[in-house]
Amino acid sequence: MDDTTLPLHLSHVQKSSSIINRAHTLLHSTALIALIYYRIASFFQTAKTRDLPTSISCFLIFTGELILSFIWFLGQAYRFRPVTRTVFPERLPENAKLPAVDVFICTADPSKEPTLELHVYLSDDGGCSVTLEALKEAWRFAMGYWVPYCRAYGIKTRCPEAYFLGEEGNTESCSGSEFMADREKVKEKYENFKSRVTRIRQNSIIIVNRDHAVVVEVGFLYLSVVEDYFTSLVNMHCKIWKSVYCDPARPAFLGAGTTNLNDVLIQSTRWSSGLVEVALSRFCPLIYGPKKMSALQTMCYGELAFFPFYFLPLWCFATIPQLCLLNGIAIYPEASNWFFIVFSFVFLSSLSKHIQEVLSTGGSMRSWINEQRMWMIKSVTSYLYGSLDAIMKRLGMKEASFMTTNKVIDVEQTRLYQTGKIDFQTSIMLLAPLVILTIINIVSFVGGVTRAMVTAKFSDMFIQVFLSLFIVMMGYPVIEGMILRKDKGRIPPSVTILSVLISTIFLSLGSLVLSVFLK
Repeated sequence: MDDTTLPLHLSHVQKSSSIINRAHTLLHSTALIALIYYRIASFFQTAKTRDLPTSISCFLIFTGELILSFIWFLGQAYRFRPVTRTVFPERLPENAKLPAVDVFICTADPSKEPTLELHVYLSDDGGCSVTLEALKEAWRFAMGYWVPYCRAYGIKTRCPEAYFLGEEGNTESCSGSEFMADREKVKEKYENFKSRVTRIRQNSIIIVNRDHAVVVEVGFLYLSVVEDYFTSLVNMHCKIWKSVYCDPARPAFLGAGTTNLNDVLIQSTRWSSGLVEVALSRFCPLIYGPKKMSALQTMCYGELAFFPFYFLPLWCFATIPQLCLLNGIAIYPEASNWFFIVFSFVFLSSLSKHIQEVLSTGGSMRSWINEQRMWMIKSVTSYLYGSLDAIMKRLGMKEASFMTTNKVIDVEQTRLYQTGKIDFQTSIMLLAPLVILTIINIVSFVGGVTRAMVTAKFSDMFIQVFLSLFIVMMGYPVIEGMILRKDKGRIPPSVTILSVLISTIFLSLGSLVLSVFLK
């Protein structure tokens, strides 16, 4: 059969994963319905007793639970029909018959977005001479040495950095003397190329034209800092374009990512702002998408658009139960209550499903813990600030802006990362919420356990005690950064002192208000 009539890829539904995911969705949804029933019934009960502190606390927690459940429900669309895809690159026609495709990467600041790792066409919105000179060097190396070498020996890993650092550099081609000699020659030329680019960066004065970047058609045509999300939603999938997800065993590209907590949170803040902007606009996926996309695809886009609103439930769960715990107010069912099983199931169901997904995709328990920690860290910082930024822009109180994040590898930061430690060199605005919430939960856990033992009401407060303990465990890197670490990436003592002061004020004022109502 002619290769041109054969498919280039085949899709296979993962039946076992599909069954597991749908069963989990059904069970978890049933538990959430029971949880909602318990909360509504509790409101009527507290209304009769006129227990105002409990009513307000439960209402805030219930609001957080509803938001959490809503975003979780939208995310189930990703899991409804998982597929794998088999590709057949050998069936591709000759190069001359392939359609021409241009791939562009937009960059504004070569000091933060290293030119060495850019391997396709570049749209330099910053208008930097550094990027121009570096690309000239890249073109000379590629055309003079790298491309001929790849063609001569059938090299499939086309990124030189990935090729020379990975195992493919030794195994994917023949090992003859001529090949080894050419390989050493090309590697030497590549090292020389990197050195020249480094000198260009060091010897140049970088002037970035930010005004030009604001009006370029960096995505800003739509006044959105998530141009990829907006473009795929409005100009592609809502216009009947189709796309597939392909994750080949051999990476197709080597990308550059943020390398420290500061840039991760700044980048996440920018993304959150853009996503919330879309969610609050006429292009909200849940309104704009249903007539143009499938229900599942609409839910997928909706989950992303509303993802930053995780900050609301996370802030509720990290402060209100803890304050109530210190003041002896139970806002969850006691251990002997049947609904205690419902709340426990919802919590364990969420964690166990996440663990299963991490492990099934090649991760480890350490990966799962790190993902949980980063989700909590982002929720109480960048998701909060990004959402507020979008709302302010929506109200005309702030103009759209774009700040590039640093992707240059730092030796000290890399060392901390490899040892599993977080580099806490970031602004007080991003760092203080983490420290404040950790301190609040430490105090509430110790005080709550002590109070529960003295009053013999541990059963009533079990969930609140456990919740504080869980947050403290997830926040261990913060505790380590405050107390144990002495390196440059530790949490500055000034931030710790400020956070202790704010935590004390919050717990004192909160307890005072509750005590007034309790009387």
